[in-house]
Amino acid sequence: MYPLLNIDGLSVTFQTEEGISEALREISLTISRNEILAIVGESGSGKSVTALSILQLVPSPPAIYTAGNIYFSEDSNERVDLLKLEGDQLQRTRGNKIAMIFQEPMTSLNPVMSCGEQVMEALMIHKKINRQKAKERTLYWFERVKLPDPAGVFEKYPHQLSGGQKQRVMIAMAMSCEPSLLICDEPTTALDVTVQKTILRLIKELQQEAGMGVLFITHDLGVVAEIADRAVVMYKGEIVEQGNTKDIFLHAQHPYTKALIACRPVNHKRGERLPVVADFIGRSERKEVQISDLEITGGQLTEREKKEVLLKVEGLSVHFESRRSLFGITGTVIKAVEDVSFEVYKGETLGLVGESGCGKTTLGRTLLRLIEPVSGKIIYNGKDLVTTGTKEMRTLRKDLQIIFQDPYSSLNPRISIGAAIAEPMKVHQLGNNDTGRKEKVIELLRKVDLLPEHYNRYPHEFSGGQRQRIVIARALSLDPSFIICDECVSALDVSVQAQVLNLLNDLKKEFGFTVIFISHDLSVVRYISDRILVMNKGKIEESGPADEIYFHPKSAYTKKLVNSIPKGGMN
Repeated sequence: MYPLLNIDGLSVTFQTEEGISEALREISLTISRNEILAIVGESGSGKSVTALSILQLVPSPPAIYTAGNIYFSEDSNERVDLLKLEGDQLQRTRGNKIAMIFQEPMTSLNPVMSCGEQVMEALMIHKKINRQKAKERTLYWFERVKLPDPAGVFEKYPHQLSGGQKQRVMIAMAMSCEPSLLICDEPTTALDVTVQKTILRLIKELQQEAGMGVLFITHDLGVVAEIADRAVVMYKGEIVEQGNTKDIFLHAQHPYTKALIACRPVNHKRGERLPVVADFIGRSERKEVQISDLEITGGQLTEREKKEVLLKVEGLSVHFESRRSLFGITGTVIKAVEDVSFEVYKGETLGLVGESGCGKTTLGRTLLRLIEPVSGKIIYNGKDLVTTGTKEMRTLRKDLQIIFQDPYSSLNPRISIGAAIAEPMKVHQLGNNDTGRKEKVIELLRKVDLLPEHYNRYPHEFSGGQRQRIVIARALSLDPSFIICDECVSALDVSVQAQVLNLLNDLKKEFGFTVIFISHDLSVVRYISDRILVMNKGKIEESGPADEIYFHPKSAYTKKLVNSIPKGGMN
């Protein structure tokens, strides 16, 4: 009896301007019914190319399938090579027999069609049923994926839903035709840990009920431990290890697999230097790093440092009007931040954690007066920023910097990264001349582990992790005393995340700045912070020392955040 899916010796190359680039090298794997197989690896490892090739979703050209086959067998009497399907045959397979859930639902869903119409369209095309029957099936699946108010969601457009709700719509669409094989390409990467946990549980439940096979793509081994029966580890276009998920965690063989397990912050003491892939697979084939050998860079603040308050927030509130009528009548008022008070000590890293919509990003931006509060005080070095005039505030901004979540949208694609880093220095008239500023920029590039020759390159020429280093260098160009990091590692691979967290710890030690670190991931916040504030619905739910909040949470909300963290591979 054939497996449901059999990828046999698949090799794929891409024709680029620089020449031939090898994306996959002799990939072989199988998936059976009633099984979840996870493919794990960093960006560029080839995992998404493998998944997209199954449905011929990789454009060809530039992709060239140089070797191999992808066999699909719904039953023992039928075995087809998916790479040889064309036209109507391919159309009947896509979304019907094999369905796919993509990483970013907002770009996968049609913004000008209601969510219900999009699922109905798939049903009418593949199942040849009328609109009434398609609507009934759509509402049925909206209930199955536990969407609140299925009838209401049916009429809504994608932008009117939260990230978790959009992902549930994608799951409903994928499941509506009852496929034999479901491909999930990083379906939880951008979600809060609590939403991620519910989505993983939902996929597992639907898989077990339908008896289908699932191919789950991710870069996080913690997620693999939560959901997969077997795992395949990919590195630079090759499979370096595969087997039972539990065996891989307990007895990893390949250095790359060991690196992916080791670099997760959840596996380390607070402030302990995180290992990275280069520690396990170096150019000179370095010896394997033991966790106990790694340098400790963090630590609790001294009592003297604790007494020196840099920032004091008193009764801060931020409200937004949800809508205003044609005649200027005010609609609903959303209380994004409500009566928040706390202190930040000089030299500390204060973690700010909570789910999407809790108000943490709004609070961070309000502290820098990027959003205006309706009431309260923001006292920085004895001066209330809320009442500070525009001209004086512009001068103060040299000391107050922010690192945003998406480094690509934070950088101007039309200017080189050298010019981007030098621009704030020019605005604030730092440095004697352009030559002096260029020397400072090159020094900063070295400090964030980039090269002087990167000075004249443009943002699109760098990876996500490198772009994050660039915006960190730009924030440091003004020698600030206070930096807000807003979800600055949430979209990065776990190994790149480890590099950036190590870099922040090193730079903080060297420059002595104070940090508010905002994230939805409590394990990352616990690792890098001295103290933690937990936000929920615009208010501070709980606060205290990082380890105390993480290991001994008091509120039910904080306990839920802790319990939602994928803990696979913990010692």
